[in-house]
Amino acid sequence: MCIFAVQNLDMRTKSLKKNKINVITLGCSKNVYDSEILMGQLKANGKEVVHEEEGNVVVINTCGFINNAKEESVNTILEYMQKKEDGEVDKVFVTGCLSERYKPDLQKEIPNVDQYFGTTELPALLKALGADYKHELIGERLTTTPKNYAYLKIAEGCDRPCSFCAIPIMRGKHKSTPIENLVIEAEKLAANGVKELILIAQDLTYYGLDIYKKRNLAELLENLVKVEGIEWIRLHYAFPTGFPMDVLDIMNREPKICNYLDIPLQHISDALLKSMRRGTTKLKTTKLINEFRTIVPKMTIRTTLIVGYPGETEAHFQELKQWVKDMRFERLGCFTYSHEENTHAFNLVDDVPQEVKQDRANQIMEMQSQISWELNQAKIGQQFRVVIDRKEGNYFIGRTEYDSPDVDNEVLIDATETYLKTGDYYTVNVTEAEDFDLYAELVK
Repeated sequence: MCIFAVQNLDMRTKSLKKNKINVITLGCSKNVYDSEILMGQLKANGKEVVHEEEGNVVVINTCGFINNAKEESVNTILEYMQKKEDGEVDKVFVTGCLSERYKPDLQKEIPNVDQYFGTTELPALLKALGADYKHELIGERLTTTPKNYAYLKIAEGCDRPCSFCAIPIMRGKHKSTPIENLVIEAEKLAANGVKELILIAQDLTYYGLDIYKKRNLAELLENLVKVEGIEWIRLHYAFPTGFPMDVLDIMNREPKICNYLDIPLQHISDALLKSMRRGTTKLKTTKLINEFRTIVPKMTIRTTLIVGYPGETEAHFQELKQWVKDMRFERLGCFTYSHEENTHAFNLVDDVPQEVKQDRANQIMEMQSQISWELNQAKIGQQFRVVIDRKEGNYFIGRTEYDSPDVDNEVLIDATETYLKTGDYYTVNVTEAEDFDLYAELVK
């Protein structure tokens, strides 16, 4: 790992004023959740804490997943070390996945950070910030998302052996949170105005195997739908091998469960799936997706793919491209392979040039853009229930149950024509459609 060291920074405390702790979050929704838990603990200790605003004590929650994320994390650390040298902040602490994965390197190359902490060292981080870890705080968080939705992390870590992934190095083995604790957390979120729960984990489908000795996602959902005030429950990050099909039954039966599933599939070539250690085949994966669509006809499926994995030939890529064309996923993202040390795939030759990786990703996304446009055209004239997330310029921006925040389609409603309340649900009629946006009018 290459990091440019910052030398000879002034370690003096510049201020005698009361500390204001600024938590900065980089990376995925799991990190967002961890930052919110940290902030909830700090608030319970009487600390003044803000999220990505000005504060004289800074905690950077880093990402260490792939090269781009690592670079962003390192650059953010360097930025705040410069602010420390300039007297704009007093202390800088670093936590999260990058710190877990590369602590010795970071300590050597950026030594003037006040302290580094890994992903499991929340009590020690709190102590460094002058706070105690309060075990009795179940679900006490300071949410940083818009008030109407929140992430609910149902498990930590991952037991899957995927060759390209460094998450088990940074997050450890799979550990489910008991159902009763998650229900308490959901109730507290609902009491604070949250209406949509987005369930996250490295692998939702593994939930319960460690503590209940069975895949228990369906039972968790049965309990969460009973929480008063929650209107939508959305499933993120499922794994295709061993998917608990009883989840589909409750999705059909319970209107609170969104007809939506985020299931990263990564590739479809049997040779690459085997090398990736995904435990499945093209035939099994295609059969599973077709079963989803048969059992839950209204389901929107989001997936993500990796191109440029070691050994990916033009023939492998064309097979993937044709499969994407045939499957017509409602939502799809594509990433270029990142060669990560200490993963199984790091033993392979990273033999696809970066420009080829990027070109392949662009081809997939251009094709998906066309698929999305065609699917959206079919929605013109249809009515949908939407939640309003925010207002931008002359539009209220909303989502249907088939769309997750930040990554999926949005519904734009003319704010000069009508007033809508953020966080509320409305029925709209779609009047126009683009590849990733719908335009709609309020049904009165």
